[in-house]
Amino acid sequence: MSLSINPTQQLASEVEENRQSEYSINPLFLNRWSPRAYSEQKISDEELYKILEAATWAPSSFNDQPWRFFVAKTENQLKTFHEFLNPFNLTWAKSAPVLVLLASDKKRENGDPNGAHTFDAGAAWGHLSLQATLLGLSTHAIGGFDEEKARSLLNVPDDFDLHVVISIGYRGNKETLSEGLRDREKSSTRKPLKEVLFEGNINQ
Repeated sequence: MSLSINPTQQLASEVEENRQSEYSINPLFLNRWSPRAYSEQKISDEELYKILEAATWAPSSFNDQPWRFFVAKTENQLKTFHEFLNPFNLTWAKSAPVLVLLASDKKRENGDPNGAHTFDAGAAWGHLSLQATLLGLSTHAIGGFDEEKARSLLNVPDDFDLHVVISIGYRGNKETLSEGLRDREKSSTRKPLKEVLFEGNINQ
């Protein structure tokens, strides 16, 4: 996304070509999408921590805040993360200057099971991705990784569920991607609201 626009006030040109909402919503929600091409530009700690701070203000059941973030930003940290990404995702994610493994604590502070921990972690990811968009950064949630290897390499406790690896960085040239991915390097559309909305029960 171009830094020359305010993502809360207008649509980026590449988004405008592919996305139109049925109802009037803030452009921020349309400007957020999941590119794969990253530039070599680094992310400052200030920017990174703003993004993670926003994630921590997501709503959570009983305010338990079960999300946990394992961050890779140095060369050695990133090499470790690259070890548990699947080969397809590694081809493009290796260019991201920051990778974040999103996990969540399955238990509440009193030891009881937290049935909402995955739901709450998803809310944190949403906040994270929108704050990144506000800063002109791109994010992509990656489900294709070896969870057991990640848990072992990062010494993640068994009480934590591992959800996604999130790539964060500035947009790069799509020509750096493999031929098959270049065609997919664009914002996707969404199903019409009427296809996912039920007023009353499903038979009405």
